Formats: sequence, C-alpha cells, structure tokens
Amino acid sequence: MIDIPKFELPFFAALLLLLVLARFFGEIFERMKQPAMIGEIIAGIILGPTLLNFIHRTEELKVISDLGVFLLVILAGLEINFDDILKSMKGRNIVVSLLAFLLPILSGFMIGKLFGQNVMTTVFIGLCVAITALPVSIRILMDLGKLNTEVGQKIISVAIFDDVLALTILGILLDLNHIDKSFSAITTATIITAVKLLCFILFIYVSYRVIKHFSQKENFVENQIDKLLGVLKGKESLFALLFMFILLFATLTESIGLHFIIGSFFAAMLLNKKLIGEKNIGLFQKTTSSMAMGFLAPIFFAGIGLEFKFSAIENYGLLFAIIIVSFLSKMVGGYVGGRFAHLGHRESITLAYGLNARGIMELVIANIAFSNGFINVEIFSMLVIMGLVTTLSTPFLLKHSFQRMKS
Repeated sequence: MIDIPKFELPFFAALLLLLVLARFFGEIFERMKQPAMIGEIIAGIILGPTLLNFIHRTEELKVISDLGVFLLVILAGLEINFDDILKSMKGRNIVVSLLAFLLPILSGFMIGKLFGQNVMTTVFIGLCVAITALPVSIRILMDLGKLNTEVGQKIISVAIFDDVLALTILGILLDLNHIDKSFSAITTATIITAVKLLCFILFIYVSYRVIKHFSQKENFVENQIDKLLGVLKGKESLFALLFMFILLFATLTESIGLHFIIGSFFAAMLLNKKLIGEKNIGLFQKTTSSMAMGFLAPIFFAGIGLEFKFSAIENYGLLFAIIIVSFLSKMVGGYVGGRFAHLGHRESITLAYGLNARGIMELVIANIAFSNGFINVEIFSMLVIMGLVTTLSTPFLLKHSFQRMKS
C-alpha cells in the first residue's frame, strides 16, 4: 500500500481551506434538506488522513473546535424552556422520556459488553445511542411544518429530557477520568460527583425561581438591561453581558470539576424572552448563531472528519450492531412510551422515528469522550457513522410517517 505524503499547510491556509470546503458541502446538504453538519464532516474526511491527508488536527484547531462546541451548546440551551423540562417530568411524560432514554442506553451498554469493550467505552456507546439531538429534531419538524403538532411537541419534550439527562451523566463520567479505576475509588468519586452535580442543579433551580419571580414583574429585567445598555458605549454590549452570564455558569461547573458545557447549557436555558425581552434574546441568538454556524461550528464538524478514520474500523460486527441497536432501541422505547401516553399506533411510530436523530449532541459527546481518552479512534469513527446514518434517515422516515398519519 502506497503511503499518501503528509503535507503541513500553514495554519490560516489550512483554516481557509477547511472552512471553504465545509461551507461548500454544508450548502449542498442544506439544499438536500439535510443538516449542514453532514457535509461539513465529509469536508473534514476529504481533507484529513482518510483521503487527501492535507490537514491534521492541530492544537489551534482544537481550541477553535472547543469554542464551536461552546456556542453549539448555548444554541441548544436557548431552544429549551425550563418550564418544558419540568413539564416533561410530570405524569405520563416522565415514563415516555425514561423509556426513550433507558432502553437505548442499556442496549448500547449490552452491545459494548457483548463485543468485549471496557466499562467506560460501553457506557459511552450507550450514552451516544440514548441521546436525541434536540436542535436537529427541531429543524426537521420545522421543515415538515409539524413542530406545533401533538406528536411534534412530544418529540421535543422527550428530546429535551434526554439531552439534559445525557449531559448530566457526561458530567459525572468526565469527573471520573483521572482517578484510580478500582471499584471503591469509582464508587466514592461517583458519589462525590453526584453530590456536586445535585448542588449545581439545586443552584440552577433556585436561579430559575428567582428569574421566574422577576419575569412576573412586567419588563423589569428587560428595562434594567436597556438602561445599562444606554449607559455603555461599547458595541455589542448586550452580547458581552449575556456571554458573561453564561461564562459565569461555565466557570462554576469547571471549578467543581465538571465540564464547561454543563454550565453553558443550563445557563442558556435560563435566558428567556420573558426575562430579557424578545428583542434582546433574538439579537443574542442571531449573533451567537452567526458566529457558530458561519465559522466555528463548520470547523468543529470538519474537525470531527479530520479525526475520523475508516481504516481504523476493524470490528465491522460491532459497527453494524451499534447502528442496528441505535435504531431498534429508540423505536421500541419511543413506541412503547407513546402507547403508554395514550397516543395511537401511527402517532407512536412517528414519535419513535422523531427520536432517532443523534446529530449534533451525539457528536459533541463522542468528541469529548475521544478527546479525554474514554474511547479509541475505532469506536469514535463508529459513533460518527452511527450519528450520520440516524440523522440522514430521520427526515425521510418522519415525512413518510406524518403522511401516513394524515391519510
């Protein structure tokens, strides 16, 4: 086999080439009514070691990727209303959400054990199988015009619960990275991390109650922000203020040993239209989205393509098992949960299809797991393929299922 020569482009030349090709392929997939991230990952695969071997994952690209993850998580948090989380935990909704999460995570764990993987690898396989990508689900439902239907809202409610639960578990796992792997050490560290996490969630809940209290005073916080912005002369002061708020929570989670995305995600959820005003939240969301989707996110997803190595996959049985179990476990969990919530047969199938997209959040978790040494490049590449396959298939399955419901 002839080795492809290794070129080292200057950093900004590599960044330019990566961004141009990522945006090009992202645009193609957007026109095909598919998430742009798929094209952006393909751009990284083409330019990386898998094909042309032009660009390699440098420390500078990793920093930009981390910023991309940071903004993507903020955008995901802005899509979530804290009240919707509480709603997803009431009555039969909690059963639907738990079934749609626990069955896939247990199935993924069992597949990992069946194929002889270590404990941490099996847990991350289960976690990536269990997650539903909220931003992707919202985008698909909006494209189909079904976001505000009963089934559409159920999909969003379950996706919110699953994403929050997955990121909470991720926080615990990352805190176990640098400890002795004996049973007693893991047990002790898990308890300590769980206590820290519960304290942080309690802090979030208290913040939510305070925010809700001020939100009931009509335009109180919005007016205070507008007064402050009137005093400040710097450009984009609103963006800076809200970013400081989110960075405060990210710093808090890092200071107690949890990953920064946990704090960023929860902080973004606390920002809402009632608190700071529809205009202010719209401007912040637009600015954040422009930075993320225009530059940082394409580099992050292209960076995943750079680290993806199809040649590293030797255990094709495990690859196919992960893909099959990711479909079946979500389908069964979603369908049984839907029937339990008194949805009809076709509505329950539609709910199950809608929960299948892994997309952004699964890739973020897989990337963090790989960066921290929890999984190797083979498992990482398998999880990338699984995320792409499930995300690509969901729009077609949902469209067909909604048409059958209508008929």
